[in-house]
Amino acid sequence: MLTEFLSTTGYANLTLGHVLMILIGIVFITLAICKDYEPLLLVPIGFGVIVGNIPYVDSMSLGVYDDWSGPSGLQGSSVLSFIYFGVKYGLFPPLIFLGIGAMTDFSTMLSNPKLVLLGAAAQVGVFLTFLGALFLGFSPEQAGAIGIIGGADGPTSIFLASKLAPHLLGAIAIAAYSYMALVPVIQPPIMRLLTTRKERLIHMAQPRHVSKRERMIFPVAAFLICALLAPGAMTLLGMLFFGNLLKESLVTDRLAQTARTALIDIVTILLGFAVGASTQADQFLKRESLLIFGLGAFSFAIATAGGVLFAKFMNLFLTEKINPLIGAAGVSAVPDSARVVQMVGQQEDPHNFLLMHAMAPNVAGVIGSAIAAGVLWSVLG
Repeated sequence: MLTEFLSTTGYANLTLGHVLMILIGIVFITLAICKDYEPLLLVPIGFGVIVGNIPYVDSMSLGVYDDWSGPSGLQGSSVLSFIYFGVKYGLFPPLIFLGIGAMTDFSTMLSNPKLVLLGAAAQVGVFLTFLGALFLGFSPEQAGAIGIIGGADGPTSIFLASKLAPHLLGAIAIAAYSYMALVPVIQPPIMRLLTTRKERLIHMAQPRHVSKRERMIFPVAAFLICALLAPGAMTLLGMLFFGNLLKESLVTDRLAQTARTALIDIVTILLGFAVGASTQADQFLKRESLLIFGLGAFSFAIATAGGVLFAKFMNLFLTEKINPLIGAAGVSAVPDSARVVQMVGQQEDPHNFLLMHAMAPNVAGVIGSAIAAGVLWSVLG
C-alpha cells in the first residue's frame, strides 16, 4: 500500500514540463505583486497555472480536460472542468464585457468622434497577424483566433478562440493576458520611435460636454449599428452596451453597481484561474504555443504602431492637431493603454494631460476588437 501510494504522488509523476510551467506561474504571480502588472489577472492566472500542473494519476480525473467514471456506471466531469466550462463555451467573456460596459464612460469618444478612427486603425494588427499565422502554416480558423490577440483584449481572444480553435484556447488566452499586462513595457518604446518630440508636446483642447441624453442614446444606437454590421459580435457588444445603458440610464444604479463590482470580480477570478489551470504541460508546451506567443507580440506591436501612424496621417488633414501618442491607446487594454499615453506625454511635458483624450480611442478599441472578432467568426466560423 505504501509503494502504491508513493507511485500516485505528484513527486513521483513530476516531469520537466510540469516544473517549467509551475515556474511560469510563479513568475506571473511575482510580476503581479512586485511590478503591479495587471495583478487582478496575473495572480489568478499564475496560481491557476500552478494548480493545473500538479501531476496526478489518470484514474483520478482532476484536470480541466478530464471526465470521470465511477461505480455503478456513474459519470461526470472534474470540478476544474466545471469551472473551465465558462471559458470553453464562451460564457465568461460576455459577462466581463457587461462589467466593462457598466464602468466605461464613452463621453470623451462622443465629444470627439474622429478619435474613433484610431481605435479602428489599431485593428490592423489583428488582420496582419492573421496573414502571418496563415504564412506559418496555421489553418484559417486558427489564424483568426491568433490574430485577435493584437486587440489586447483577453475576453475577446478567449471568446473567439472558443469558437474557432478550442484546442489553442489556453495558449491564446495566456498570450493575450500576458501582453495586456506588459502594456507599460511594450508600448512606450514604439510610441517614442514613431513620434518626434514636437509631436509628443502637442496639447489638445478640452473635450466638449456631452449631455445625458447623448450618453443614454449612444449604447442603443451604437449596438444596432455595430451588430447589424458584424452579427458575430452581437453577444460581446450586446453585453458591453447593455452594461453601459445600466450606468447611463440613472434608474438602474444597483444593477450597474453590481455589474462593475461584484459580478466582474467573481467572473475575473473564475476566468483567470480556469485559463491558468488549462495550461497543463502536455497540452501547452508545444511548438504551436511558442509560435502563438511570437505572433502575439508581433500583433500587439503592429496594433500600437498602426494607431500612432494613423494619428500622424490624420494630422495631415486637421487644422487642430491631435497628439499622435493617443493613437497607441487604440488597442483595447482599458485603461492601461490610456495611462501609458498619459505617462509618456508627461515625461515630455508635465503639464500635458492626455488621459481623457486617450480614453476615446481606448474605448473605441474595445468596440473595434469585438467587431474584428465578429467579422472573423462570420467569415471563418
